Amino acid sequence: MRPVYVSGAGMTRFAKHPDRNFRSLATEAAQTAVRDAGIEPGRVEFVAFGNAAAGILTDQEMIRAQIALLGSGLEGVPMVNVENACASASSAFHLAWTAVAAGQCELALAMGTEKMTHPDKKRAFVALGRAVDVEALVKEQGEAVLTEGPGPLFMDLYASEARAYMERSGATQRDFAEAAAKNHTHGSLNPHSQFQRAVDVEEVLASRLIADPLTLMMCSPIGDGAAALVLCSEEAARSLGRAEVRVLGCVLGSGRREEEAGAGLVVRTARRAYELAGVGPEDLDLVELHDAASPAELIISEELGLAQPGEGPALLRSGATRLGGRIPINPSGGLVSKGHPVGATGCAQLVEIADQLRDRCGPRQVEGARIGLTENAGGWLGSGPAACVVTVLGRA
Repeated sequence: MRPVYVSGAGMTRFAKHPDRNFRSLATEAAQTAVRDAGIEPGRVEFVAFGNAAAGILTDQEMIRAQIALLGSGLEGVPMVNVENACASASSAFHLAWTAVAAGQCELALAMGTEKMTHPDKKRAFVALGRAVDVEALVKEQGEAVLTEGPGPLFMDLYASEARAYMERSGATQRDFAEAAAKNHTHGSLNPHSQFQRAVDVEEVLASRLIADPLTLMMCSPIGDGAAALVLCSEEAARSLGRAEVRVLGCVLGSGRREEEAGAGLVVRTARRAYELAGVGPEDLDLVELHDAASPAELIISEELGLAQPGEGPALLRSGATRLGGRIPINPSGGLVSKGHPVGATGCAQLVEIADQLRDRCGPRQVEGARIGLTENAGGWLGSGPAACVVTVLGRA
């Protein structure tokens, strides 16, 4: 496998975009990334296009990339459509990285796009409800769940996970609010963030209860957006003058219905990514992780080895995960503040790390950042996520 570099990155603002369609979001992100790489669209040799829910939310199935990128200048480029729940975009990145690393192409585009807002608000919940064992869900809730949706199913799952974590770690609802407030503060510095207002812990705690212990401001919102990255070989990167950010490792994992205690999907995937990248958690300068609900930050920080089991709350309380701390987590604002258009999230995390390693993040810049990690998971398979991608990027 040969070295692979990120030569361009771009994304839309994550927000509710009632006047924009799937194609306009995808085209903006793709063209921004291509321009950032300093190339014409015609030089791209392969596109891996991540999307999770367009079939339900926009009725576009099967050829989502080919339709979304009409008019972008990328028509005619070989395209593969990648669907892997909330890990769709990071899975697309993994596929594009593999293509370049294997020598199948010199320049590839990885991207993710999602248009989640819809005049019928329950459609988003119908779509998200398909990221579980649907046959089991119908048996539990009846056929109506296929058209009416299961409500905030994933927030109920995350709330249950949070309560179990509180029991074993001593974490409190206030800790979760601290994580949410931290990330809203980070997001207030990010022009691509869906929410751009700093909030304090008391405001998070006072927001509407969704599923105990989760309040509204601890939950990622419904929104729209797209993100894209151009990957290239070392030779192409040097010829373009874009050999700044290297992909040190990218690992895709799948869950099991029953996971071993302490060795779940995120743990297994992260271990393989560290091994491939030749680094450990102690070498990281920043992390973008999948905080679809705020308790996930504490849980995943342990799964990634940033804290010992049960020490996630202590890591948060120490201030180490804030901007200016030892290991900033979600300087972008994370899913809770930046937003979570599910099929775009994985690439948006990677755009943030690539921009940080190129010193392009302004007031949220992590000083001296040299190595960053993303963790993006999706779906639910009995005892945890169904898919997970962990990627390590380094300043070349």
